[in-house]
Amino acid sequence: MSVTVVGIGADGWPGLAAPARTACEKAAVVLGAPRQLDLLPDAVTARREEWPAPLMPSLPGLLDRLGGDELVVLASGDPMFFGIGTSVLRLRPDATVVPHPSSVALACGRLGWAEQDVVVLSAVGRPLDAVRAALAPRRRLLVLADSGALPGRLAALLVGAGYGAARLTVLGSLGAEHETRVDGVAASWNAPDGDPLAIVAVDCPALPDDGLLGRAPGLPDDAYAHDGQLTKAEMRALSVAALRPLPGQLLWDVGGGAGSIGIEWCRAEPTARAIAVESREDRAARITANATTLGVPNVRVVPGRAPEVLAGLEAPDAVFVGGGVSAPGMLDACRRALRPGGRLVANAVTMEGEAALAAARTEYGGEIRRIAVSRGRPVGRYLGWKALAPVTQWVLHVGSRDGTPPTSDGGDIGDVPPPTPPPWRQQ
Repeated sequence: MSVTVVGIGADGWPGLAAPARTACEKAAVVLGAPRQLDLLPDAVTARREEWPAPLMPSLPGLLDRLGGDELVVLASGDPMFFGIGTSVLRLRPDATVVPHPSSVALACGRLGWAEQDVVVLSAVGRPLDAVRAALAPRRRLLVLADSGALPGRLAALLVGAGYGAARLTVLGSLGAEHETRVDGVAASWNAPDGDPLAIVAVDCPALPDDGLLGRAPGLPDDAYAHDGQLTKAEMRALSVAALRPLPGQLLWDVGGGAGSIGIEWCRAEPTARAIAVESREDRAARITANATTLGVPNVRVVPGRAPEVLAGLEAPDAVFVGGGVSAPGMLDACRRALRPGGRLVANAVTMEGEAALAAARTEYGGEIRRIAVSRGRPVGRYLGWKALAPVTQWVLHVGSRDGTPPTSDGGDIGDVPPPTPPPWRQQ
């Protein structure tokens, strides 16, 4: 059995290059959505099969059932860009992919936008609220639509996020003879639902009404709904920086509170993931609401009390413990759960918590620091300093790529020895 994934656009057969046409003409079976199969001419004599629903659970069995046939899988545009191509290749690494220009390439051509400067998001099978984290002054976005109602939903989201002045352009059926375009402004958007095969361009205003949040950690405290259980902005910035968000990695935010650490971990690196562990139901619900409002709706909330509830969770690449550091077994359970190269950051504001961190540092190494922050506050007609509660923080890096645990010199955190140059600089 040979499998060829062929990208096809709204322009259908006339838009296919010779390799794509040849693959379709030689195929015994062509698999695709009904609208894609309808684009093929009668000259393609292969048996035509429509995708089942739901698609992804059926895909392995479908490829097995069609074994022995020359199979062509039709995909919209570029199969490797939010397309079925990646899923087929995971199951059949020997498959051939014949791409077609993506809707993003076509949209940028129509709009005169530089493709490398555009942020692309998909609403197909993904929460639209993820758009919130990508918003920024003068930023240009392209959002792949999941239905004809997407532009209206997106306009409402933009207004709610302080981007009502953003300009929207809806490009439907790009490349087809019946290609459409609708322009407008989010705050006054009133166009009816349109082409479900569309991409929506968002041109953000230079000065939105969102407080200029950005992706860097340390968002204003009032960006969160909370009941006082919130890691303050300054500590949040230092804690997330110590956790080092990396692509695709998973964070446990143990004792989630308002969810701020997990949320800002995901905002700092869009492909990162987070699990917030919170024992109180009201706070767990608040974490979900905060994550949605701040554009990272994929933050997962696990209700329960740590460390017991941690058993069975996916192993993390980083762990933040913001509450309960003195609970028996808490720090050890979090440390043992980490993947090689993992990072553990724990904060304490009580004497008992501080003692637990000092003991953990003695046993496992790492670095410990005390952080004091003061904020300017009115004192009568003048301005004075008001100190926040000092925080003791323990930072531990567990293991490495070769399995060797990192070492600690045991010195003061401010007494940093000269770094050893990486191997490629040791010349």
